[in-house]
Amino acid sequence: MYRRRSLPATLIHAAGFALTMSASTAALADNPTDGPNDLFGVGMQRMPAWLGSKDHRNQAIPYIQAELPWHITLSTLDGLTVDLIHGDQWRGGIYGNYMWGRDREELGSKLGGVIHSLGPRINGGGYLEYQATAQLNVGTELSHDTQGAGAYLNLYADYDLPAIGYLNHSLQLQWQAMNGPAMRRFFGVTPEQAAKLDIAPWSPSSGSQQIAFEYDAYMPTSLHTGFAFAINYTRLLGEAAESPLVRSYGSRDQLTTTLAFVYRL
Repeated sequence: MYRRRSLPATLIHAAGFALTMSASTAALADNPTDGPNDLFGVGMQRMPAWLGSKDHRNQAIPYIQAELPWHITLSTLDGLTVDLIHGDQWRGGIYGNYMWGRDREELGSKLGGVIHSLGPRINGGGYLEYQATAQLNVGTELSHDTQGAGAYLNLYADYDLPAIGYLNHSLQLQWQAMNGPAMRRFFGVTPEQAAKLDIAPWSPSSGSQQIAFEYDAYMPTSLHTGFAFAINYTRLLGEAAESPLVRSYGSRDQLTTTLAFVYRL
């Protein structure tokens, strides 16, 4: 997960793994050159088979980006937020997201049955965001597994690029850290597993886990329809990148792409 997903291994893996549209591009619009309002659709996401994998899988996904009453925002890519602070520049409140797991088939013939499968999880916490300029907003999210011991810290910055004709697009930079239980859940190797795979055991501690760069775009095809696209490049860091699972069977470089056809209300 990534925040956008966070995608991200994440949302859906990634959730992850999200199209990020900032507050300025989510404003009300009267013509297709402006940013989208509430979006509903279906699409396809190509993501790493598991967090740290060098292989990929394709996942059909629903696409929802909706602003609901009571300052609630729901996104199948970005998660759920409930604004408790909603000023001109500051926003903050409750945050929730969904993290992909991994099953035996996704682990592949070498790892399946040796490395544990992981069920998906929901994590919840809080977020705080600052609208620095009309184009730039920065923020942080702190969350914890609702059924587990994993904890996650995200720092992010979103920047709206100048529109190109009808194309609305933005960039995002995100850094994520995990606590020890989360790191060991995704990247740990027990001595028994290590012996079967002929690799070193690995018990990572808390620390920096990844940095991600994302490009998001929305191209209208009419007043109410369009295509939403995202490409996310993530590089694993620290003890996540040094895991024998990643070094021997995966890659520290992770790429996720999403394309969806959406209807704008």
